[in-house]
Amino acid sequence: MKRDEVPLLLARAADGLPEPELTDAAWAAGVAYRRKQRRSIIAGVIAFVLVVVAGVLVMTLGGDRFALTPPDTPSPPPGSVPPAGQIAGITYWNAPPAGSEPFLDRVSTPLGDLLRVPDNPEDLRNDPIDRLAAVVLAPAEGKFVPLFLGADSRWAQAPGELQPIATGLPLSAGAIAPNGKLVAFPQPGAVHIIDASTAMTRSVTLPSRDIRSVSWLPNSTRLLASGPGAAYRLDVDLASNQPSVVGSVAASHDADDATTPYRLDGVAGQVALRQYAGNNGWVEVSNPQLPVASWVGQTFDSGASVGRMFVASELAQVPTVASQAQVLATISALQPLDDRLLVFGETPAATPTPGRSTPDRIREPGCCFLLGWYDQQTALLQVTDWLLAWNLRSGQVRRVTELEVDGVALGPGVRR
Repeated sequence: MKRDEVPLLLARAADGLPEPELTDAAWAAGVAYRRKQRRSIIAGVIAFVLVVVAGVLVMTLGGDRFALTPPDTPSPPPGSVPPAGQIAGITYWNAPPAGSEPFLDRVSTPLGDLLRVPDNPEDLRNDPIDRLAAVVLAPAEGKFVPLFLGADSRWAQAPGELQPIATGLPLSAGAIAPNGKLVAFPQPGAVHIIDASTAMTRSVTLPSRDIRSVSWLPNSTRLLASGPGAAYRLDVDLASNQPSVVGSVAASHDADDATTPYRLDGVAGQVALRQYAGNNGWVEVSNPQLPVASWVGQTFDSGASVGRMFVASELAQVPTVASQAQVLATISALQPLDDRLLVFGETPAATPTPGRSTPDRIREPGCCFLLGWYDQQTALLQVTDWLLAWNLRSGQVRRVTELEVDGVALGPGVRR
C-alpha cells in the first residue's frame, strides 16, 4: 500500500460512522445537572418535612422522651449579683451598705491593702517610673509634694513643689496620661507637667487664674485644663524647646465637665453624652434619661462605657430619709442596652438609736466619685475612705484598698 492511499481509505471507513453533535452533548450534560439539582432539592424538602413532623409529635405527645435538649447557656460570672430593678429603663444594682467595705472580696493591685503617704520615697530623678499606678500629694509647709506609685508598687518623689488651688488640693482625678508616664497638675494660672519616666518638668501658663481640672486626650500629647467658665487645650511635648500651643474650648460652670474623649453632663431631662471632636468641640452622642440633680467628679471612659457619678433627684426605687441617693452611671457609647447604674443609698442603723430618727450611716453628697477603670468592664470609684471596684457584667462590688490620703489619681499601672 502506498503512503498517499492511506487518507483515502480512512475517509471511506469514516463515512459510515455517526457524526457527533456538540449541541446535543451540551444539552445532555445540562439535563444531567438539572436532575442532580432536583434530587438535592427533593432530599432537602424531605428532611424539612421530617423536622416539622418531629416538632408536631413533641408538641402533641408532650413526653419528655421526645423533648429536644436546648443548647447550654453561658453561666454567669463568679460572684454575680442580680440587679435590683430599673430606673428610667436602665438596669441598676444596689451598692453594698456603708460599713461593709472591709468584708468585701478584694482586688489585688499595686496599691496594697492601705494607701497612705510613704515614709521614705526614692528620688524620681534617680529612679524613674515607666508605668504609673497612682499619684498622691504630701503636704509641705503650705505646699504639696507629688509622690508617684509605679506598677511595681515602688514609690518615688517627683522634683519641685505645687501651690494649692482654689479648691485646695492641686490634684485632679484625670492627672495621669493614658500612656502612664505623664502627670499634669492644675496650678493657679497654669498647668504643671511631669514626665515620670525622665523626671522632666514643664509649666504652661494659661489665661485663667482659676484652674481646677485636667483631662488627657487618648494620645497623651494633648490635655484639657479647665476652671469655672474657662477651658483650654494645650499641646504637651516636654522634649521640645518650643512653647506649648494653647487654645480655648467650650467650657461650663463645672470645671469637671471638660473631659476627653467624652463628657457626661446636664441635669434631669437635659443629660447628654458628648464626644470631644477637636476644633469642632463636643458632638452629642446620646441623651440618656438619668434623674440627675448634680454631677460629682469627672467623666472617664473604658473604651466600651462612659461613666460618671451623680447625686440623684428623688427616686421611688431608692427611698431615703436624710440624704439623696448617689449613683454611678455607666453609659455605652455603642449599645444602650449595656447601660448600667450602681446606686448608693442610706444604710439604716442595725439597732434603733434612742431619740434619733435618721439612719446612722449616710453618705454625704460628694463622698463618692469615679476615678477611672480597672479594665473595660470594671469601674474604680472612691466611696468615702475606700477605693472600690464594680464589675458591670457580674454586678459585684469589691474593695481595692482603704484610703489614708486626701486625694488620689489612678493610672493604667493600677492593673497588675
